Amino acid sequence: MPLLAESRPNPETLGDGHRLYDALNELLRVVQFRDRDRACCYDVSVTQCYALKMIVDEGPLTVNELAGQLYLDKSTASRVGDGLRRKGYVDRERDAADGRIVRLRATDAGRTLCVRIEDDLAGAYAEMLEDFEPSVRAAMIRLVSRLAASFAARVETSGGSCCVVR
Repeated sequence: MPLLAESRPNPETLGDGHRLYDALNELLRVVQFRDRDRACCYDVSVTQCYALKMIVDEGPLTVNELAGQLYLDKSTASRVGDGLRRKGYVDRERDAADGRIVRLRATDAGRTLCVRIEDDLAGAYAEMLEDFEPSVRAAMIRLVSRLAASFAARVETSGGSCCVVR
């Protein structure tokens, strides 16, 4: 959603926005780099890892549903699903109610891989969290969850909605 000049926040809030942008940019850069290096250890890309988790967590998904959940276009989501299928982590199944609809369903190997990746990453995060008091850990989890929900509520997933920079 483009930000119009007349709707700009006050300077104090804008300064906080810049500091949050810088902090998130650094956090995401490091986490994505770390996740990319770890995902290749499991024979999947980071995007395939996210897609597999979504399919395991949400149940069988159409390519359109997967694309919407991952904020990708349909062709990219289709390629991601095809890669997971070639590796044996997902299968295609016809919808019981409408045979024209095809869904991606996690195989046993896909579910096993997803659990293994999550357990390994959770273990690494647990090590980092040991440096913080339990109340701080709980607050971090709450705040990051709220921040993720706030971002998700503002993401346009219908495609083609790029704003024009003025």
